[in-house]
Amino acid sequence: MFEGVFPAIITPFQKGSRPDLDLEGLRANVAWLVEQGIHGIVPCGSTGESATMSHKEHEKVVEETVDVVNGKIPVLAGTGSNNTEEAVLLTKAAKNIGADGVLVISPYYNKPNKSGLKKHYTKIADLDIPVVMYNVPGRTGQNLEVDLVKDLAKHPNIVGIKEASGNLFQMWQIIEGTRDENFRVISGDDNMTLPLLQLGGVGVISVAANVEPKLMVEMYEAFRKGNLTRAREVNEKLGPLYKDLFIDTNPIPVKKAVGLRGMAAGPVRLPLDDLDADKTAKLAKTLALYR
Repeated sequence: MFEGVFPAIITPFQKGSRPDLDLEGLRANVAWLVEQGIHGIVPCGSTGESATMSHKEHEKVVEETVDVVNGKIPVLAGTGSNNTEEAVLLTKAAKNIGADGVLVISPYYNKPNKSGLKKHYTKIADLDIPVVMYNVPGRTGQNLEVDLVKDLAKHPNIVGIKEASGNLFQMWQIIEGTRDENFRVISGDDNMTLPLLQLGGVGVISVAANVEPKLMVEMYEAFRKGNLTRAREVNEKLGPLYKDLFIDTNPIPVKKAVGLRGMAAGPVRLPLDDLDADKTAKLAKTLALYR
């Protein structure tokens, strides 16, 4: 179910001291992405600024996304937290709303031990909804080790991992070590997608697909059809975008890029702040390469 290009969507906000959700804009963005041929969609990830959303807002974003998608593609809702009970509440809500699965970041800041991580993910997976783990040491301060991932992959509801460790050898070890399980490895970094596909990965949860979904899909489909030359060409074309969407902390640049393209975006919420003028000009120059 969770294979291909899945944009980790931004959450559009209205302007204000603590900007409210722009639900109309959210619906328009989701509808446009679906029209571009994406394979699935991820609301309420870190790119969606989930850390600054209330539970009510979180549920509303998932609800609106599910409604617009209307079963055309899978919805993988971000429901992670460093508080297991909060992650359980968010996961239950996503399941009740109709999400097809949940993306669960490993607990950040409190850096649980291995047994705590196993219990955390198991408790969420026991809610009987497909779970994709999310390993991003740069944000959590802790790596999900290969042996732990292999162990958790035995749970029937833990179906994959979004890998953003940057360690291709680790990703290969997970792929090789879970071949007997119903388990998939998905790239969490746009620029690692093609190398990971060649190792046996199955797709990407993508920042760049907020802006250039068709090109991301073209790269993936070219690889699937065995046209590695074309996949490499598209990947190379996307290189400047991959780079400049991270000239500041994600999702600051991608939210600016979406706004520059005329789609619903709005400001980021504090403690993030807007992209400065020099970086905005650089990003605009890069976006012009794709039009």
